[in-house]
Amino acid sequence: MSWIPFKIGPPKKQIVSKTVERDFEREYEKLQKLEDQTKKLHKDMKKSTEADLAMSKAAVKISADLLSNPLCEQDQAFLESMTALDTAMKRMDAFNQEKVNQIQKTVIDPLKKYSGVFPSLNMAVKRREQALQDYKRLQSKVEKYEEKEKTGPVIVKLCQAKDELRPVKDDFEAKNQQLLDEMPKFYQSRIDYFQPSFEALIRAQVVYFTEMYKVFNELTDQIDPGGLTDELRQKETEAKLSELRSLSIVADD
Repeated sequence: MSWIPFKIGPPKKQIVSKTVERDFEREYEKLQKLEDQTKKLHKDMKKSTEADLAMSKAAVKISADLLSNPLCEQDQAFLESMTALDTAMKRMDAFNQEKVNQIQKTVIDPLKKYSGVFPSLNMAVKRREQALQDYKRLQSKVEKYEEKEKTGPVIVKLCQAKDELRPVKDDFEAKNQQLLDEMPKFYQSRIDYFQPSFEALIRAQVVYFTEMYKVFNELTDQIDPGGLTDELRQKETEAKLSELRSLSIVADD
């Protein structure tokens, strides 16, 4: 075990003012929250687009199943209705795929790229913290020698300690100032960075739902020329169900 002439504790001199440290912590905390929010938004957007695709694929599957129903071979009107529905669902799926592709390029990918910047930022903060610890350690070392009797060997060691401290102090101050200058700029940049993405998201949704309005309007004209209300359809369904229940094979025992 190497011999240590004295234990080096925290320095008496205040290395960083409370105001500077408070400003640093405030700015870094804002960026930590921004990182968490960006990751969450990226995850939620991926889930949303995956759910959108699953919905339209399921709709296409249902229309295909209905189109393959044996009733279509027996009823021309039903066949035409199911063909119209199948065409509409395929169009919806195609427009939905275009929307998802657009959102992927203009929203999800930029979110992922933005999230990729934070590891470098966090590493810069860690380097600043390491530089601060080195600064404190060497400042304490200088103070210990300054408190000792000024003998020749002590004076030599004090000079050596000061020489060792100087570049470490400069390194910390440079890292600290750089982060204090650039963290607020990085935080503010989120507005200019994300605004085009969110505008693109709105445009993609508007285009999609405009096309869906056209698709379902056309489908309504094809399968519902009579324009029956939901109430009339429900009454019609109930009447048909009553007819089915009157059959002996489905009658209650």
